Amino acid sequence: MASALSDKLSRLVKEMRGQARITETNVSDMLREVRMALLEADVALPVVRDFVARVKEKALGQEVMGSLQPGQMLVSIVSRELAATMGEGVSNINLAAQPPAVILMAGLQGAGKTTTTAKLAKHLIEKRKKKVLTVSGDVYRPAAIEQLKTVTAQAGAEWFPSTPDQKPVDIGRAALDYAKKHFFDVLLVDTAGRLAIDEVLMAEIKELHAVLNPVETLFVVDAMQGQDAINTAKAFKDAVPLTGIILTKLDGDSRGGAALSVRQVTGAPIKFAGTSEKLDGLEVFDAERHAGRILGMGDILALVEQVTAGVDIAAAQKLAAKVKSGAGFDLNDFLSQIQQMKQMGGLSSLMDKLPAAMASKAGGVDMDRAERDIKRKEGIIQSMTPLERRKPDLIKATRKRRIAAGAGVHVQEVNRMLKEFEQMQDMMKKMKGGGMMKMMKRLGGMKGMPKMPF
Repeated sequence: MASALSDKLSRLVKEMRGQARITETNVSDMLREVRMALLEADVALPVVRDFVARVKEKALGQEVMGSLQPGQMLVSIVSRELAATMGEGVSNINLAAQPPAVILMAGLQGAGKTTTTAKLAKHLIEKRKKKVLTVSGDVYRPAAIEQLKTVTAQAGAEWFPSTPDQKPVDIGRAALDYAKKHFFDVLLVDTAGRLAIDEVLMAEIKELHAVLNPVETLFVVDAMQGQDAINTAKAFKDAVPLTGIILTKLDGDSRGGAALSVRQVTGAPIKFAGTSEKLDGLEVFDAERHAGRILGMGDILALVEQVTAGVDIAAAQKLAAKVKSGAGFDLNDFLSQIQQMKQMGGLSSLMDKLPAAMASKAGGVDMDRAERDIKRKEGIIQSMTPLERRKPDLIKATRKRRIAAGAGVHVQEVNRMLKEFEQMQDMMKKMKGGGMMKMMKRLGGMKGMPKMPF
């Protein structure tokens, strides 16, 4: 949906240059493109009709404001209405209850409920400083219980044991009792799913809801589900009062229609979006920022947040001081830059948040290949001795062969990495006393920039 809408609107903005005002004709032209893009993205027809009607009502007859051209004005209106359709602003998780606050995770099998439960646990621990307990009520899929145990440990939360021969309601009661006695702030209950909606599933989720009285009932839906997401959302909404939605697999090959459809059908706000398979790949959903991504405007705020979270400020300041003092930039420093790049989520994750115009300039770059290249560099440096990292001049033919064998690469790749390191080293020497901004400008002008580790 993002690329389709962005392409259509960009073309329309170019076509409307020079027009003095928004007219019924140019609004109709634009809405035809928007309607097709939304339908191609699997947005439900009633949602598309409502959206198009709202845009038309607000666009017709509007004078062009200030320096804005008609095309830009229409894109602005579409952006505002997209955000309104997905729920304006941010809707945070509600924990206003006598501890433990119970959060019930609902959804179909395969939507990513179990992994999302662990992601949410990690979010609540790190962002809200809560003590979290998880429990699995999925007694039909024994692997689900073990999976939750594993990912809960990775998230840093505590797991409450359950077995396939227990009833989900009994598991819920026991976990709630344990959470009360051990002073947990939050209890996350992962429920069973099915490949399709059935009466047993709905009856079970109703009973669990009645017994646990959750403060949040979150509907986990796969963003790749398309039109079927609407039917699933309706069924769960009729069974239990949903308080929020978590969209998963937004980083996949999804057309994105679920983000628009499910919010409107359920009336529940989208609270989180799953952006990767990693446990830290869960973002608080911001409708305005997501609308910007859909329209190809990027999400610079999310990019800044991601970089800030991944950068070790103390290490960066230490490196800056080292360079300023004239001390050599060695392979340990180079390795540190590569590892910080990985902590930021990698090149592809950063590229996803750039505006379409900027991202298209790197359109010819194979991101998967660039990521593999970064990992190879890391492997090569880690195959060196501490002395070789401090004094790269020592690395001659024999040492290169040993390093290549240790890293599982050809000697040519070791030579290539050392050459790139020398280029970086030369840049750092020129940067002595010059500040980090000059370095960033030089980096931006370098050929082959995507090969650089940061």
